[in-house]
Amino acid sequence: MTQPNSKPKRRKTSLKWKWAFFTSIGVLAIVVIFSLLIFNRFTNVLLQQERSHVDNTLSTVSSRLTNYSSPLTKKDVAYYLKPRISNDSDRITQANGNDLYSNSLIVNFSRDNILVNVYSVNGKELFESRQGDVKFYNTSKRKIITRKQNGRQVLVGSEPLLSKKNGSLIGYAQVTDKLDSYRSTTRKLLAILAILVLISVLLTMIFAYILAQELLRPINQIQKTINEVKSDPDSDARIPAFRSNDELTDLAELLNGMLDQTQRYIDQQEQFVEDVSHELRTPVAVIQGHMEMLLRWGKDDPEVLEESLKASLQETNRMKSLVSEMLDLSRAEQIEINYGEEITNVNQVFEQVYNDFTMIHPDFTFTFDDDTDKNVYVKIYRNHLEQVLVILLDNAIKYSTNRKEVHMSLSTTMSMVNIAIQDFGEGISEEDKQKVFNRFYRVDKARSRDKGGNGLGLSIAHRLVEAYHGNISIESSLGYGSIFQINLPIMQDMPDEEAEDEDQPDSGDQSSDHGLPEGILDTSTQADKSHEQDADLKDSADDSQSDHKNEAGPKV
Repeated sequence: MTQPNSKPKRRKTSLKWKWAFFTSIGVLAIVVIFSLLIFNRFTNVLLQQERSHVDNTLSTVSSRLTNYSSPLTKKDVAYYLKPRISNDSDRITQANGNDLYSNSLIVNFSRDNILVNVYSVNGKELFESRQGDVKFYNTSKRKIITRKQNGRQVLVGSEPLLSKKNGSLIGYAQVTDKLDSYRSTTRKLLAILAILVLISVLLTMIFAYILAQELLRPINQIQKTINEVKSDPDSDARIPAFRSNDELTDLAELLNGMLDQTQRYIDQQEQFVEDVSHELRTPVAVIQGHMEMLLRWGKDDPEVLEESLKASLQETNRMKSLVSEMLDLSRAEQIEINYGEEITNVNQVFEQVYNDFTMIHPDFTFTFDDDTDKNVYVKIYRNHLEQVLVILLDNAIKYSTNRKEVHMSLSTTMSMVNIAIQDFGEGISEEDKQKVFNRFYRVDKARSRDKGGNGLGLSIAHRLVEAYHGNISIESSLGYGSIFQINLPIMQDMPDEEAEDEDQPDSGDQSSDHGLPEGILDTSTQADKSHEQDADLKDSADDSQSDHKNEAGPKV
């Protein structure tokens, strides 16, 4: 029987402890290296001092004994090196009568770790300052070296004694420093440094843990917020604002933006499903009713059969238009992901849409007023700007009853470009003006359904304009028409394009020749366009007259 493949759960280690541990290790390494450097330097200084003591003692002994011209004897050495006590007030004096404590030699002899030995020419010991197991080292010149005696390191200074009178060898002087005070001082120093290292590491670990806890507090907030959103995707929990103004603050703002964007997508998906299910309910019910009627008895009646098939086909086309517009609206709500950096020449798009509608609707009078001095560029996807203009113009044409006239204007301010489209149709009441940009909103549902509208056109235009940091507004009066205005931020420092289509006739000349209003292009020149473009425009006209895609919803 096989056991289920389960991975062992890894033990969790807090980041605070990791931070504190590795910080302590780093500080420990630095403090240990620094302590070793101090210890090494200090011990070298101590050893140098001991060498200096040995050298001074050798110089003192040599200066006392080199006055002899013949080899030294015990009596000679004792006379200069051993102190004696006089009977006067028990005063301690040297052999020559000087005060013992004022003599540098005796002061050096008084050191506990200093042993002074004098040897004859044959290496026989003539004098020792204190008893000790000392080995004689024969040498031809003064030497101070470290040697090992009885398993311990000692400092030995040796020097041959040469007579000042004839330069002959009269004996040897040897000073041995057992280095007891040196070793005692180094042990104390080592203990102090070890204690300092331990205290430093302990304090560093405590400080690093507290600092890590404080620095990682924002991460705990981020983790808490993510867990809340994970447990409840509809939660509006967000990471609180941090005052540290560092990388963690940037991370929190980025995560908040991502959560907001995700929430928008969730809301859009839910809204999309609700809207589609609501709007498709009616056409589906109509088609179902006709199909059931035909199934029961209508298929035997040619008139009923034809009527039901036509009604079903009409509702099918309406559903097709509705789904298409819903997809357009869904794409418009994701512009910042797909088209955030697109740049478009507004003048070109504006003129193109004007020419297209002039050809498609020859029964309408279009007035084109361009008050810009040069080409204007905005950060928007070209197709989206064209789609917005088509929605507004199509909306204006649908609800212009008696006066078939549409005015289009293009102007700029310091930082914005203004696009205005005016019609003289039915107009919109004050109450309905606040709702025309809502999804599926129609002022007169019966009349708008006859015109083929689904109530999504203006909602699509509104979302597209706002997605590019612009705004769209409406001014309307019942019975007098409406004005839709679009404002988009201008791209600064954009290069001007060269004058386009220099061979085309001047607009003013066309107006004067044909009696058209100023700013209106003569549509007769469109006959010179390619056969492919004519076919596309005719197909577009047929589609617009049949189901009016991108419809904005009726005004009244």
